[in-house]
Amino acid sequence: MSSPTAHTWTNWGGNQTCRPAEVAVPRDVDELRATLARSHARGIPVKAVGSGHSFTPVAATDGVQVRLDHLTGITSVDPAARRVTVAAGTPLHVLNPALQVLGLALPNLGDIDQQTIGGAIATGTHGSGLRRQGIAAAVSGLTIALADGGLLRCSADTEPDVFGAARVGLGALGVVTEVELQCVPAFRIHAREFSADLTDVLATVAADVEGHDHVDMHWFPHTTRVLVKHNDDVGPDHAGRALPPWRARLDDDLLANDFFEVVNRASTRWPRIVPRLAQLTARTLSAREFTDDSWKVFCSPRRVRFREMEYAVPLGSVGPVVTALRSWIDSHDVSLPFPVELRFTGADDVWFSTAYERDNAYVAVHQYHRMDDGGVFAAFEAIAAEHAGRPHWGKLHTLGAERLRELYPRFDDFRMVRDRLDPDRTFTSEHVRHLLGD
Repeated sequence: MSSPTAHTWTNWGGNQTCRPAEVAVPRDVDELRATLARSHARGIPVKAVGSGHSFTPVAATDGVQVRLDHLTGITSVDPAARRVTVAAGTPLHVLNPALQVLGLALPNLGDIDQQTIGGAIATGTHGSGLRRQGIAAAVSGLTIALADGGLLRCSADTEPDVFGAARVGLGALGVVTEVELQCVPAFRIHAREFSADLTDVLATVAADVEGHDHVDMHWFPHTTRVLVKHNDDVGPDHAGRALPPWRARLDDDLLANDFFEVVNRASTRWPRIVPRLAQLTARTLSAREFTDDSWKVFCSPRRVRFREMEYAVPLGSVGPVVTALRSWIDSHDVSLPFPVELRFTGADDVWFSTAYERDNAYVAVHQYHRMDDGGVFAAFEAIAAEHAGRPHWGKLHTLGAERLRELYPRFDDFRMVRDRLDPDRTFTSEHVRHLLGD
C-alpha cells in the first residue's frame, strides 16, 4: 500500500526533515518486493525508515520512503539453538517482552527500546559491556529485499560477504525484511547505581569495565559528578528485588523525564544557570540497587528530546578523550544540561560495526533539542579524531568516505558488495553518497 501524496517526515530528535515523493507501507513482503521493483524500473530512489531515532539523515529521502509498520513480530523459533527470526519492522520494546515469554533474551541492548530491530542493526546500536558486543553481533542471518524485488538470504555460511556487510548496512544494500537473532537464556541483572567523582572514575575505569558485565557512566558537564551504573548478569532465579513501583516512577518518570524537561526548558531560557542546574540534577539522582529482567534494566524511557554525537574510541583512550572534552567545556562559553555518557563493548567481526576488531569506549555528547550546541559537537569530533574515533552511524558526525575508509578496514569490501547488490543505486541518498563516496 503506497501513497503518492507528498508529506514532511521529521525524525525523533527534530533535526532531520525530508519530503519523500511517495510513502509505501507494504502489508507483506510480496507487496514490498513489488514496490521495490516498480521504483527500480522508474529510477526512483528508495529508503526504508524505522522509528526515526537516528540523528543523521541516514533514512532521509526525496524518493520512496518505505515503512515496515506491518512487517512485525517473531516469525519462527528454534528452541534448541535459541534462535528466533523476527520481522524487521518489530520495535525493540515489542520484541523484548516477546522473547521473555519464550525464555530468551538478547545478550545486549542499548538504553532506548523504541527502534525497530531493522533500524537498530542498520546503524550499529550497541549497548555496554566489554564481554559483550552490539546488537548486530547477535544477528545470525538476514533476508534482504533487493532493488529488483528479489530476496537474498545471507548468513556466515551463505553469502558470507553480504552477511559481513549487511549486519550494519546503513540501508544501502536493500531493505532487510527478516532478522535471525542468536539469543541467550533469559537472564536478570543486578544493578547498582551511585554517584562518584569524575577524576576517581577515570582513574579506575579499566578495572570497573573488567570487573562488571555492563558499565554505564553519566558525567554531568560543569560539575565533577558522575552517575555510575554497574550492572551484572545473574540467573533467572536470583532473589534480588525490582525497584518498588513508586521508586521507579519517581526516578525514571518524574526525575529523569518530567523534572529533567523542566530543567532543560529553563536552560533554554537562561543558559547561564546551567552549571547550577547541572549540580541540582546530579544531586537528584540518588544511589539505588535492584534486580530485574535484563531488558528492563538496559532500557529506560527517554521523553526529553535531544541531539547526540557519539564516537567509539579505543578502550585506553577514554580518559584522555573525556579529559580533553572537559577542558574544552570548562574553557568555553557553552551550556550543556545533558550528561555525557560513557559505555564500553568488546570487539566484533561486523564490517561496519564501530567495534570491528577493537574493544571500544563510547563517548556520547548530548544537547537539548531546543538549544544550540555552542560548538561542542565540532570540538568533540576533533578530539575523537585524534584517537581514531569511529562515529556512531545514527548519531551526528561530519565524516565522509575518505576518512571512513581509514577507520574501517573492510570499507572497500562493503562498497564491492554494494556494487553487486545495488549497481543502479536504488538505495542511495545524498547522505549515503557522502558516506560511501559515490
